Amino acid sequence: MIRQFLIAVSFLTRLPAGTVDCSAKDIGRSARWFPLVGGMLGAIYVGAAKLLGPSFPPLITAVLICALDALITGAMHFDGLADTADGFGGGRTTEDVLRIMRDHAIGSYGACALFLAFALKIAALATLVNSAKALPALLLAPALGRWTAVFSSAIAGYARPEQDDGPKSVGSPTRYIGRVELIVASLITAAFAFPRPWRGGTVWVLAAVAVGAWTARSRRRIGGVTGDTLGAGIEMTECLVLIVYAANF
Repeated sequence: MIRQFLIAVSFLTRLPAGTVDCSAKDIGRSARWFPLVGGMLGAIYVGAAKLLGPSFPPLITAVLICALDALITGAMHFDGLADTADGFGGGRTTEDVLRIMRDHAIGSYGACALFLAFALKIAALATLVNSAKALPALLLAPALGRWTAVFSSAIAGYARPEQDDGPKSVGSPTRYIGRVELIVASLITAAFAFPRPWRGGTVWVLAAVAVGAWTARSRRRIGGVTGDTLGAGIEMTECLVLIVYAANF
């Protein structure tokens, strides 16, 4: 269990987790702990908000929290969002979409997607940072975001052919994420969602519907999911959580 958690930390973040040699299967099995890693990240962001909030205006605090997020995660999910926007926006065929998504250059679709994601996060965080809703929102957003990666992987196949995984791989980690990983990940996510059951439960349902639709769209367009589409789903979910918590209802 500890080894799986360390693999999840090493895979999802740039935090020191020791030298953990693992295969794609190990990473897939560690996905059950993805929401816990997300909650750990959320706790770091809560600490940053508590530390920075009294000294800086809400907008600056929000920008610094987003910068911390990009630093700790290596901007991995932002990269997935940009690649997905470029591929789905500019590709005509399945092969075009997958080829564009593999290209590390950022095009106009990707740049727009990144701008909108950062703008939504910063605006929502600036609204939340000095309110009582900041703690549950900052904890739930990264936890639920990473739950959606497990959810999408469990209900959809991997889009790229086997040989695209690289000569040292035995497949994508998504191929090894199944019912057990989803159940455990869901139980962990519930711990972050239900201290405020009305808002937390509502945003979880909204995220499940939105990401379910996004996964269905990915299956129709490219035949399944990839790391990039999962990263895009994570960013979309985090924005959704922050927006719902920032709303005046």
